[in-house]
Amino acid sequence: MALVEKLFNFCTRILRIKAFIRKIRVQVLKIAQKGIVMNRPPESFVQVQEERLLAFAAACFEKVGLSSEHAVAISRLLVNSDLRGVRSHGTRTVNGYTRAFAEGKLNPQPNIQLVHETPTAVVIEGDGTLGYWPMIQATHHAIAKAKAVGMGMGLVRYIGHYGSAGHYARLCMEQGCIGFSVQGYRDQGKQKTDGGGPNPDAHLGYFGNPPICFALPGGEESPVVLDAATCILADYQRGPEFEALFSMIPAAFFKSVGYGAVATLLGGGLTGFTLSDESWNRWPAARHGGMVLAINIGSVVPEEIFRAESDRLARDVETYYQPMPGYDRARLPGAVEEDFLTKHRHEGIRYGEMEQENARAASERLGVPLPWV
Repeated sequence: MALVEKLFNFCTRILRIKAFIRKIRVQVLKIAQKGIVMNRPPESFVQVQEERLLAFAAACFEKVGLSSEHAVAISRLLVNSDLRGVRSHGTRTVNGYTRAFAEGKLNPQPNIQLVHETPTAVVIEGDGTLGYWPMIQATHHAIAKAKAVGMGMGLVRYIGHYGSAGHYARLCMEQGCIGFSVQGYRDQGKQKTDGGGPNPDAHLGYFGNPPICFALPGGEESPVVLDAATCILADYQRGPEFEALFSMIPAAFFKSVGYGAVATLLGGGLTGFTLSDESWNRWPAARHGGMVLAINIGSVVPEEIFRAESDRLARDVETYYQPMPGYDRARLPGAVEEDFLTKHRHEGIRYGEMEQENARAASERLGVPLPWV
């Protein structure tokens, strides 16, 4: 009798799990139909050439007071995201960023300063501007130190959003280094300021979502680039269906919470961004810090040996593993982005409705012609 009861309970649990999975699929389909899943290729789009998009973004930033050098630097990174199909962090953000500059939430003319330096690290103060330009400078310093002594770290404080962590990790990778980057937020851990999506009930499972990236070069195969945010759920994945996962797979969420805490302490607390509130009070959107670490591969092992092993791993995973649902190949993180980069450079960037809407708003407000007209 006991065996029958156990079997019944097991079957009941399986049926509940299947019903739950169906609910999740319905929820994801609804989200996709609303266009909220940002990093899937758009179904409806115009094709925009890379150079025209660069010029459009730079012109918009210059209109709100950025120097040409500063504007071009940010625009280059945003267009890189569009090229790789990372639509969430591409030029769709130009509209919001330029508004923040125009409304005095960010500093368009920062006095960026290197305030501390050791043989292995630098600390830069961004003076309330967006994180991109100060982080680029910190990354160049980190790479130079890695080339000199094996490892180099750049820390930046008093900045706004720095976009995708992959920007800075990839810069390291392009110079023969392993790159790692994270960003932290002031007051993360307080509900509504944790950097993630809506969380009115303060569920720990939704905690934080700072950007994080590891970038490791390959040889003939694509590099391995884990460019993500720390929360296991995307900002738009909210509701009872997702909260049911907290008890179903708690280990995944404890890892997620841990990643968020570590990221914000490395990308925030370590920068010293709590030393002063002056910049934050003056520029309210500049509540962030950023960290980048460069590891010179050649300082510990011949670079070609490492690249060969990276290639071997990529090939073996594709040979021996089944692909994720919806994909036809089993590939490591970063490979799909490289495919998009090649495609978009050849054919033009697929600019979806989300991007077009933001570009039109920026164009009308700033008087900059659209890049596809």
